[in-house]
Amino acid sequence: MFQYSFRYFFVILGGVFTLLSSCTKEELDIYKRPATLEPPIYQTLQSKGNFTSLLSVIDKSGYQRTLSSAGYWTFFAPNDDAFKTYFTSTGLTLAAIDSVKAREIVQSMLVFNAFDQTRLPDYQSPLGWQEARAFRRKTAYYTGFYDETTFEGTKLKAVSLNRPNNNYIVGDNNNKHISYFTNEYFSAIGLSATDYNYFYPNTPYTGFNVMDAKVVNADIFAENGMIHEIDHVLNPQPSIDEFLRTKPQYSVFRNLIEKYASTYALNDPMTTKYANLTGKGDKVYVKTFNKQASSGKFLTFAPNCENFLKNAENDSQLDMWSAFIPTNDVLTQYINNVLLENYTSLDAMPPGIIIDLINAHLFPTTVWPSKFRNSFNALGEEARFDANADVVEKKVLSNAMFYGTNKVQASNLFSSVYSKAYLDPKFSIMTRILDMDWKNTILNPRVNYTLFMISDEAFKAAGYDYDPSKFVSNIANSEWGYTPPGSTTRTPGTSVLASLQRIVATSVIYTPQNQLGDLSGKGVIDAINGEYIKFENNKIYSTGTKNAPISVTSAKTASNGKVYYTNGLLNFAPNNTSIADPIGKDLSVLGATSDLPYYNFYQYLKNSTLFTAATFAINGVNEGSFYTFFVPDNAAIQAAVNAGLLPGTGTGAVKTPNFNPTSLLDKKIVEDFINYHILNKKVVATDGKESGAMETLLKDAVGDPVKISVINAVGSMQLADATSKKSNVRVDKSNNLSNRAMIHLIDGYLKAN
Repeated sequence: MFQYSFRYFFVILGGVFTLLSSCTKEELDIYKRPATLEPPIYQTLQSKGNFTSLLSVIDKSGYQRTLSSAGYWTFFAPNDDAFKTYFTSTGLTLAAIDSVKAREIVQSMLVFNAFDQTRLPDYQSPLGWQEARAFRRKTAYYTGFYDETTFEGTKLKAVSLNRPNNNYIVGDNNNKHISYFTNEYFSAIGLSATDYNYFYPNTPYTGFNVMDAKVVNADIFAENGMIHEIDHVLNPQPSIDEFLRTKPQYSVFRNLIEKYASTYALNDPMTTKYANLTGKGDKVYVKTFNKQASSGKFLTFAPNCENFLKNAENDSQLDMWSAFIPTNDVLTQYINNVLLENYTSLDAMPPGIIIDLINAHLFPTTVWPSKFRNSFNALGEEARFDANADVVEKKVLSNAMFYGTNKVQASNLFSSVYSKAYLDPKFSIMTRILDMDWKNTILNPRVNYTLFMISDEAFKAAGYDYDPSKFVSNIANSEWGYTPPGSTTRTPGTSVLASLQRIVATSVIYTPQNQLGDLSGKGVIDAINGEYIKFENNKIYSTGTKNAPISVTSAKTASNGKVYYTNGLLNFAPNNTSIADPIGKDLSVLGATSDLPYYNFYQYLKNSTLFTAATFAINGVNEGSFYTFFVPDNAAIQAAVNAGLLPGTGTGAVKTPNFNPTSLLDKKIVEDFINYHILNKKVVATDGKESGAMETLLKDAVGDPVKISVINAVGSMQLADATSKKSNVRVDKSNNLSNRAMIHLIDGYLKAN
């Protein structure tokens, strides 16, 4: 693509046309250089008279021919005053600059393709120019082969990655980029001079700065490119990988990368290239960051890659990485107090945890100083630092914004309720299940949750196991197994995993008002999967533990809630991997004898056409759905019999309940009465959460569900039927847990019409 601005193009074209029109036929020579054409970059610099030091450096670098011949370049050219400042600050002299240093200086300020000031803020996308989106360009400078020492101490010859995702393309030199700052770009993304001066406090922002230099004379046209005169000599900036090698105050963080992420892959083509260039036989390795590939954990980006994403050829013009690196003292303290609370050493923990810690500090985009709260790492967390109080060093590197910090990123992975399982090897099974279903939910720092912790030991005691060695290819999820206590027969597969997912979900409670901050009282609350648990005096009841509750042994506070450590698991009934006990079984217990208030209702239920005595199943009440049963107490059932809403015998005002009528009409009356006392696909408890019109299992003549109204408050509940007749839930006898259901006792009956 021709990269001159249109203005420059027409200057050249106009000069050619002028020449042709003014020449005679004899004078016309189409191969002759037009007299009006600007000289090349090198000669233009000579003609200006204030670039003598730069010209000497160009001569030493071997770039005189390049800058004197054809090509398309943008050259950020430091004037003689800039070199005077450079020599004073570095202690160098012009004579002391050798060819290697000279090439470094020239190449780092030489940008591929020619751009005037109006084009530099624009991004060269595959679809054309996109205005005011760019602040970087690729330079001619690259590191190439370098000497590396691995974490283990092995010395080798290496090259850096030149593609993300641990890919390497032979032939791509991984050229460095230079950053510049323009009014057009700053205005487009909402930045100001403050963002620039955050990195360069000693350089005034002018609206066109290149690194810490001011552009004092823009758009100096040359035959082979564009010159922008600057007032500082610019050196190539290191990548994050290179920068950290020279900064011992961040060595703890760097060592984590080197030990747990870095690998070195032998590259035969680059070994051959090195041999051809140097005559040496060293093997050349590509430094990659895929050490934990088998666990699916990678660094957010490769700290040595200069090419950004490379999803499009020039996408490095518009973005770069960012890194917040804590100093050794704060990171060491954090590792000891947080990561190693339940481990003896970093080597003893899953390395994926360490990769997560590193990634919490790596951001896949440019994080500007004024945009910390609007920039997110790969974990979805904003940069949780104060740009003034928490940052001790800041620098624009070749491939990233660098922030040295005096604190560790407060990552949700290591501070939320999830972290209490994630950072404790005794809870590996629970962590695996949470990772499948609820991890991202309970990581949210703005929402409060309570977790009942289930240890691997508790799962094992209940018969559950996770064993990757028992994976069988033709049995899905066969690594998950259940062996009933007292048995040796292991049942593997998806049904076991589903049971574990249900148990863990019942242990995750959404508590926005910190309702479970204290379990010494008494209450009922719904879990994140819609099932309910009860608590009383630090004991927890679920459908599978209502007769043998689990106890809370200790508790810990997290950034977004609280976790309770228990001596068991919140199982469902029965304690196996098949279907849970039907609700009818629980009703049979509640109404087992005539002195129990559920007795009369259960007598009608068990003798009805809805009930299957052998299995306790209730027709229309399906496994897997949610229900609420409002059971009239014995007195209310008697009142319904007296009112003719249930079959009875006798002719007086008080009739005798006929629990087992024989007529089809009476059987239908019982069936409709029961169905109108069951909420369909809805569980409500006396927790004050849900009120309003709710559907029952009863259908009207056209097949629509008949509704009742529920008025719910904490510790009380009132019902209104279709005739506006009201009944109250008897709280002392209610909130009975059943299989995805709740059973309440009410002091009246519900009438559908």
